[in-house]
Amino acid sequence: MKKLFLLIFFFGISATGFCQLKSHSFEEIDSLQQIQKRKIIVFIHTDWCRFCQRMKATTFKNQEIIQKLNSEFYFIDFNAEQKRDITFNNQIFKYKPSGNNIGVHELALELGTQNNQITYPVLCVLNEENEIIFQYSNYLSPKDFKVLLENLGK
Repeated sequence: MKKLFLLIFFFGISATGFCQLKSHSFEEIDSLQQIQKRKIIVFIHTDWCRFCQRMKATTFKNQEIIQKLNSEFYFIDFNAEQKRDITFNNQIFKYKPSGNNIGVHELALELGTQNNQITYPVLCVLNEENEIIFQYSNYLSPKDFKVLLENLGK
């Protein structure tokens, strides 16, 4: 019985290890693109956005989506309220405070603004030259996200 438990335990650990979504930093993208050119999917979110949290709990836990993102795209999980400076595309982006412990990162505004506003969650797709080719602001179910990935792959 003890051996069976250990076998199930270790199998569970190794199986989940292969199914994790790989998230990269903006700083890694240049060197990754030199190795293999891929489109970049940036998921822009906040901690307080319930639709963002729902996408994290559903869409980005779907095994088909994880496999496709890991094998065909570079994925960046980007909190729009993080405060560290980010160097991307030979430019430095900073956190912009707008009040008492409130603000947004310049890079989130750069990649996520549509019609002069940003609405979370945002999916921003960049081509291999870091140019925006698609933006979408709203929750995407696993089913709808799979359709998006199929279209992006063409």
